[in-house]
Amino acid sequence: MSSTIFKSLTDTTFDSVEGYRKAADKADSPQLKQALQQRCQQRQETLGKMNAELQRQGDELVTKGTMTGEAHQMWASITSAFENNDEAAAERVEEGEDYIKGKFESALEDDDLQADERTVVQQCYAEISEGERFGDLIERQYD
Repeated sequence: MSSTIFKSLTDTTFDSVEGYRKAADKADSPQLKQALQQRCQQRQETLGKMNAELQRQGDELVTKGTMTGEAHQMWASITSAFENNDEAAAERVEEGEDYIKGKFESALEDDDLQADERTVVQQCYAEISEGERFGDLIERQYD
């Protein structure tokens, strides 16, 4: 059975995939849209690694978003109604990337992760960190 922390990280990673998908749909710039779609695919691969660990432990796969993720998406839709589509997409991605990177860092500092989970989280952290740098880059570019 997976730890609560690992399950929460997997849920947040699923929400992140959905966030990238929605940001790509919102973006007007073909370059930004393509970049967001590529990041979405990379994050989907990260989710796959995490779901594989859940499955190995006999848990259910994460296949739907959380209430927190849905609430964030609703808030993002409301606030972005007043912004340029590319700017709004970039800001939402940057916010989400800061959040997920912080969650992964906190999890790695926590002693409650099982050894196999910690290994998966460490492997996935590289992609998460890359996503956070991407979020910072596009926010500067489209702000």
